[in-house]
Amino acid sequence: MNLELTGKYAVVCGSTQGLGFASAAELALLGAHVTLLSRNEEKLIEAVQNLDTSLQQKHTYLVADFQFPDQVKSAIETHLSKNPVVNILVNNTGGPKGGAAIDAATNEFLTAFNSHLICNHILVQAVVPSVKTSGYGRIINIISISVKQPIPGLGVSNTIRGAIASWAKTLAGELGEYGITVNNVLPGYTKTSRYDHVLQNKMSATGKSAREIEEGFVVDIPLKRIGKAEEFGAAVAFLCSPAAAYINGINLPVDGGWLATL
Repeated sequence: MNLELTGKYAVVCGSTQGLGFASAAELALLGAHVTLLSRNEEKLIEAVQNLDTSLQQKHTYLVADFQFPDQVKSAIETHLSKNPVVNILVNNTGGPKGGAAIDAATNEFLTAFNSHLICNHILVQAVVPSVKTSGYGRIINIISISVKQPIPGLGVSNTIRGAIASWAKTLAGELGEYGITVNNVLPGYTKTSRYDHVLQNKMSATGKSAREIEEGFVVDIPLKRIGKAEEFGAAVAFLCSPAAAYINGINLPVDGGWLATL
């Protein structure tokens, strides 16, 4: 099975920590040159230094805040003017705040739509010409298991993630003839800083211990544990590899079997 990404160039968003960094790290281990894209330059510098370079890869970073689509557009256009080859794009942005859909202000949907779908679209439109020319293309969107099973208390996120899933499926049909695959990877409970934040909020709201809260999480997970970020990153990296060339337009849950749907 060919998993090698030597000589391939990847742009990975939201990649200073968590699922984004785990994905970037796995791509680097397979030999890819990785460009990290996030808003915190200090964290970006540190993250780049922690990527594997054993195959003489050259990693770099771009600074942009996904709350401002124009920043994202400027950053990727500047990058492409200096580094015109991109083979892999991993779209990833922190989720909207929680709350019931019925209680959300309309601007919450608009803000999330811009930060997620619009920024993703800007990036795809920018890199697709390069990907077509290179003859090797992978677009991955890190979204949520809510596209298969809405998560209570995440009304805005459920709505926006669903829109991204449909957008991606449409692109998979449009770009397939150029050898570009478009897939979504759906995280379940995974040990990241966001998971720690959720855990702390649950502890504050319920008065329960971290152990009690986590036991409540894993009771419905067949593997009976919380996932590791590197396990999620490995799934992303596989879909970016030559071995996944005929996998296109799917939603891949990485959730230990938590989803009750097929």
